[in-house]
Amino acid sequence: MIKTPTDHPLERLVFFSDAVFAIAITLLVIEIHVPHLPHGAADGDFLRALAQLAPSFVGYCVSFAVIGAFWSGHHRSFALAGRYSGRVVVWNLALLGAIAFMPFVTAFGSTYSGARVPTVLYCAWMLLTALLNMKVVRIVTSAPMVAPGNDAAVADARRRSRSVALGAASATLIGLIVPYLGQAALISIPLWRRLLAGLERGRAPVPAAAAEADAHG
Repeated sequence: MIKTPTDHPLERLVFFSDAVFAIAITLLVIEIHVPHLPHGAADGDFLRALAQLAPSFVGYCVSFAVIGAFWSGHHRSFALAGRYSGRVVVWNLALLGAIAFMPFVTAFGSTYSGARVPTVLYCAWMLLTALLNMKVVRIVTSAPMVAPGNDAAVADARRRSRSVALGAASATLIGLIVPYLGQAALISIPLWRRLLAGLERGRAPVPAAAAEADAHG
């Protein structure tokens, strides 16, 4: 049986990255602390205690989606890689370090929901993470790492990484002005992705045949 050659350093890098993402996303729930109530507390006391944890539940859901989206982009980008390059190691570690810090900024923002400093810290940290992610994606989708024949997928991966950074930047600016709307502004990420896609289509070169037809038309 002929064995297909495997790039072991690349595989180890991906496995290690997946483990860090998994640990970070798991630690989110650990930051939600069980409320302490006296023995024999009434049902209403339990319900009020749970209601007080609502910001923590919201923060958990938002950050779970955020880390999950970063993992998805990381997975999508490395799926395009055909070989290992040492250039990506330091930047990938920096990205993983930012991801691992997400449970803290989530807990801080949830504990002081609506306050300017915790909200801006959360959004600014996500912006930093997004910029590191852009760098990793750029390295992975460039020579010598990228496998040939993936031009469309490369363009999509880079577009997605830029849209996350733009969305995080928007959230940071809005959080400075209206803290309660800071994290909500992250929903602008899909809008940025569509805008970038439209701009790229607008800059796409016109095929020669079509250009000639337009000229004679």
